[in-house]
Amino acid sequence: MSAPSLGPALRVALLGCGVVGSEVATLLTTHRDELASRVGAPLDLVGIAVREVSRPRAGVTGTALEALLTQDADSLVREADIVIEVMGGIEPARELLLAAIASGASVVTANKALLAQDGPTLYAAADEAGVDVYFEAAVAGAIPIIRPVRESLAGDQVERILGIVNGTTNYVLDRMASEGLDLDEVVAEAQRLGYAEADPSADVDGHDAAAKAAILASLAFHTRVSLEDVAVEGIMGLTADDIAWASRTGQVVKLLAIAERTTDGVVVRVHPALVPETHPLAGVRGAFNAVFVEASAAGELMFYGRGAGGAPTASAVLGDVVSAARHRVLGGKGPIESSYAQLPVLPASQALTRVQIRIDVQDRPGVLAKVAAVVAEHGVSIEAVRQAPVGEVAHLVVTTHAARQDALDKTVEAIRGIDVVDRVVSVLRVEGI
Repeated sequence: MSAPSLGPALRVALLGCGVVGSEVATLLTTHRDELASRVGAPLDLVGIAVREVSRPRAGVTGTALEALLTQDADSLVREADIVIEVMGGIEPARELLLAAIASGASVVTANKALLAQDGPTLYAAADEAGVDVYFEAAVAGAIPIIRPVRESLAGDQVERILGIVNGTTNYVLDRMASEGLDLDEVVAEAQRLGYAEADPSADVDGHDAAAKAAILASLAFHTRVSLEDVAVEGIMGLTADDIAWASRTGQVVKLLAIAERTTDGVVVRVHPALVPETHPLAGVRGAFNAVFVEASAAGELMFYGRGAGGAPTASAVLGDVVSAARHRVLGGKGPIESSYAQLPVLPASQALTRVQIRIDVQDRPGVLAKVAAVVAEHGVSIEAVRQAPVGEVAHLVVTTHAARQDALDKTVEAIRGIDVVDRVVSVLRVEGI
């Protein structure tokens, strides 16, 4: 049987040639024949836009790809059929993608920050131009989560998403748990191993996870959710003692991106949380990512894999390129933005959650009764109490039933004011129950 005939070649422009970009360029060229068979036309990489052509790049310098490097990104995007953006940042990425769309090109991006801040502008421009915008690689690297949420579950109602979507923080928390190390020590180790940037603040402060949470929430709830709508708390306040106590109570600490539908709207938040050891997310180790989805009809689903790295992320990018290219060859168009629901985006104070409060109290009769009375005064009920002596004081661990975050915050403040309480050592939310 003869091979099917191929259509005219599609011109592919690449913006950015870092760790991910160089992998994308390599895969486009080394798998050129196989990709052509899947698409129905050759994919010709016609240029790679970079800020500095002369800088050495692993996998590119000294190869045929080096001749494709250019600083003229504006001309490159206007002459392409498909534009791949892996340069990151808001500008010039935003203007370049809008220029590509205006010129009739479909775009594939891994830019979570841009999508979380101004995705609707790109979606509207692409819809008007009749071209595709794909962004599987923007959330959780190689893990296929965007397509399942916006396509596979399009006939269902997503109720909640719990995600470990930042590999750096998961590596840090996992090492703290397994080795009993302090946070600063493990962050430095993660930097040496290449898991964390020289400035790790986007990871450890939770902002990277927040951008991904905004994207997932927008897709899951058919409602525009921006980065500003996400309440963010990072992991820098955690101690080795917090991690050890989690283990004692049958839990692990994870930085979670949480997006959930409530009776009043949508709440999206990122913060450290205690997860029961029996929950699937508790077993996600090292720099891996996982997204746990709860849907009305499908039930509970979990997507797991490498959330970052050149090759895994490039795999997700190439999957989007193939989809966009097929539409160029065969006709048709991918999914457009779905924001019809327009649900109210609520502050995190309205989220329902549980907390575990660790308190140093005076070791004398009636202490527990005083704490329980204050908790009850704020409409919160206690699920469990654990007491252990720590030196000359008693250490009280109080876990609540689910309550609104604002009520829990007021409860904690009231506990600080009890005369028999020496200090509130830590407060961690409990999720995944």
